[in-house]
Amino acid sequence: MENLIFYTLTVLIWGSTWLAIKFQLGTVDPLISVVYRFSLAAALLMAWCVINRLKMRFSPRDHAFMLLQGALLFGLNYWLFYVAELHLTSGLAAVIFSTIVVMNMVNANLFLKTPFDPKVVAGGALGLVGILFVFKPELASFHFGDNGMKGMVLCLVATYSASLGNIISARNQKQGLPIIQTNAYGMAYGTILMLMVALVTGKEFELVLSTPYVTALVYLAVFGSIVAFGCYLSLVGRIGADRAAYATLLFPIVALLISTIWENYHWTGEAVIGVTLILLGNLLMVKKSPGPALRVKESGLHS
Repeated sequence: MENLIFYTLTVLIWGSTWLAIKFQLGTVDPLISVVYRFSLAAALLMAWCVINRLKMRFSPRDHAFMLLQGALLFGLNYWLFYVAELHLTSGLAAVIFSTIVVMNMVNANLFLKTPFDPKVVAGGALGLVGILFVFKPELASFHFGDNGMKGMVLCLVATYSASLGNIISARNQKQGLPIIQTNAYGMAYGTILMLMVALVTGKEFELVLSTPYVTALVYLAVFGSIVAFGCYLSLVGRIGADRAAYATLLFPIVALLISTIWENYHWTGEAVIGVTLILLGNLLMVKKSPGPALRVKESGLHS
């Protein structure tokens, strides 16, 4: 039941964050907004840990892996995606990011020695085909110009960064590192990295104190970062990085449902077929099979 709750919360929250992000676009540079988001999330998580007297002392080796997780999952990943979306539509970016399902399968096999599960492979394949149907218009209008290719490469690198971050998280959990503290330190390290990028690239630090911007910032920090990442990375440790990644194929469905209400999105036949395939893939993937969670717990990232 806990896995179902974590899975549902992850999909619903991350599927709705696109709307919150829209309220942050405009005056403030996207990279600076990401710095604000994760610095607030890290501060709140740190405060929670201190108030509840959670263990905060870890070995230098543990901190090294927390830093690596933060840099890959809360830093490089977000920065590259924001830059990529200057050249690509959000729909095409979503299609490329959906390849994290395949990347997690491969990386889990390479680094965690997790065997390929036929059901997961089949479910992932159905989901990827479904995503292609959903975003068929964006794919049809894409052309391999200089900017288009640049955006695609950046998206692929960002996605692979996120996938490696998933694997590092699975490794950290296998080593007994608690998720809350690991995320607190990881988000702090990721924020420092993005702050350094912002300073080196000469970004201007602005803060819009309007109700929409501040509300979106709080929602993204508390729910989009603290709650959603806590749920998602818990799933990575419980059911494996391959199965957990399938949630990324369900985000667009939530986004489309919200867009139907807020932006009068009109459903096409291809979109309906795509959503159906995604749901069928999800159904196939979540069906019980021998020991997917045990495979993650019993395997390790050798370092």
